[in-house]
Amino acid sequence: MRTGLSSAEGAEHPMSVFPTGAESLEAGRSAPMAAAALAKLACLDGVELARNCPNAITLLSNVAAAVAGLDSAAQTKLFGLQTLSDLERKLIADVLGTGEIAGLVALPDRSVAQIEESVLTGIWRVCIGRDPAHEYIEVGAIPQIVRRAATDLTSTDLAINAAPEGAMNVLPVLAEIRERALAWRPGIRPHIINFTLLPMNPVDHAFLQQSVGNGPIQLTSRGYGSCRVQATGIRNVWSVQFFNSMDSIILDTLEVGGVPTVALAADEDFEDSAERMQEIIEAYFK
Repeated sequence: MRTGLSSAEGAEHPMSVFPTGAESLEAGRSAPMAAAALAKLACLDGVELARNCPNAITLLSNVAAAVAGLDSAAQTKLFGLQTLSDLERKLIADVLGTGEIAGLVALPDRSVAQIEESVLTGIWRVCIGRDPAHEYIEVGAIPQIVRRAATDLTSTDLAINAAPEGAMNVLPVLAEIRERALAWRPGIRPHIINFTLLPMNPVDHAFLQQSVGNGPIQLTSRGYGSCRVQATGIRNVWSVQFFNSMDSIILDTLEVGGVPTVALAADEDFEDSAERMQEIIEAYFK
């Protein structure tokens, strides 16, 4: 899994808000395409794999069935890996590969959950801490641990203190953020503040960062160029930034709403992933 940020452990290594340098996007190796991830299977004997990895084959079949009947609004479905052998775990890893989105979620017990989407969109690998017993596959728009942290580990109270000397527009922006965050409910379209177009000086930005604070979630997507999504310390408030090939910010926004759509699997993704998973099972294991 992409673990370039895995040294973060709870409060001792807080996640930064509104990163501005290339180093902020280093969440590990770039995602290989599905064909590359599955190429390893082409030279293996399907009958032998099925004989030596029965639990893995069963799990993959169950995942295929789960993703086929899912939509983006549905409850996610979890599949534990505790009963699988090392060989079966490796087979699962080879089949699922590494997808476009990876990230970290800080937990109340100071541990960190690593999440990584597979090459089959909407199918995720989640590992809590460093214990393999706490690793599982999850099918859904985004792992539930992300939504829970965004709700349970953030605050509804955005305190707006006196602006520092030299500030220009930060106070009305903070007032807008607070109003929108308190009013947002599931089903309401997200409200986006575009800092790329908004006249704010360094004093404004520093005070804004200080006011909203650090959140428990950090996600990196390379499916739409380079994009970083990070929860702030205020519930329903997210930093969403897009970077060009030179790792310079080309779009810097703050989004008020649920988990930003750039990180979510869509209904059509589930349909495609179900078909591809079934094709894999038929081609390599039957």
